[in-house]
Amino acid sequence: MIGISRTTCQYKAKSKDDSELQDALTALTTKHVAIGYWQCCYRLWNKGHWWNHKRIYRVYTDMKLNIRRRAKRRLPERVKQALSVPDAPNQVWSIDFMSDRLIDGRKFRLLNVIDDFNRESLAIEVDTSLPSARVIRVLERLIAHRGKPANIRCDNGPEFISHKLEGWCNEKTRQITLQFIQPGKPMQNGYVERTNGSLRRELLNAYLFNSLAEVRAMSQEWQTDYNEERPHKSLGYKSPITYADRYNKCSLTDEMLYPQTANENHIKIEESRLVDKIIEKPKDDLS
Repeated sequence: MIGISRTTCQYKAKSKDDSELQDALTALTTKHVAIGYWQCCYRLWNKGHWWNHKRIYRVYTDMKLNIRRRAKRRLPERVKQALSVPDAPNQVWSIDFMSDRLIDGRKFRLLNVIDDFNRESLAIEVDTSLPSARVIRVLERLIAHRGKPANIRCDNGPEFISHKLEGWCNEKTRQITLQFIQPGKPMQNGYVERTNGSLRRELLNAYLFNSLAEVRAMSQEWQTDYNEERPHKSLGYKSPITYADRYNKCSLTDEMLYPQTANENHIKIEESRLVDKIIEKPKDDLS
């Protein structure tokens, strides 16, 4: 017969008193809100406390002091997309974000959408927050008005790499290709970056805004002038609307449009624009 020690039956578990360690951790994490577990350990040991790292970790996790570190989201490799000029509307739309602040310090964002063919500003959406669902809503409104694009060029912002936008573009009724630029290469989206620069220089940096309603009204006024009045050198010094109207007329008569410029265009295209600046000598001047 095997004997059982009396202490086995008489033993009573004693709760551990971690109040001193809890107070020390509370004081540390209150003063230094961003420090982690090992920083707490060494700070306590340097002050002469005797608790070992296993006990500190147990109390540290029981108090829910763990700092969750967000893992870096790795982007898939982006293939370089040539910044070519489309030869018809709705072939490529470019989209990008901007940000600024109101007088009271509140931050707001702007979503810009342009048609690369004639640099027309299709939308300037203004709000304090523009998530991917809002981006989709803006694109749906534009598609209902002027048809869907074949491609959308954008950077790698969280709103654009969202599965919501990707799923929306891949629906059978749309089949829109998302063209992502390479990280750190904003000039691969140069057309909308050029529009952003004009908007920043002529509106956002030129005025102070009291409210979002004021930003929306003034950006709408700027967009109307940009599309209907502003001459663009790349469009033969015509406005985007005028250029699009001319394209519609030429497509009916199969005439050639005035050549546009791209980053890799030949020098001949630039030289062709200087013809009207040549001053011919008078016929009677034989010298």
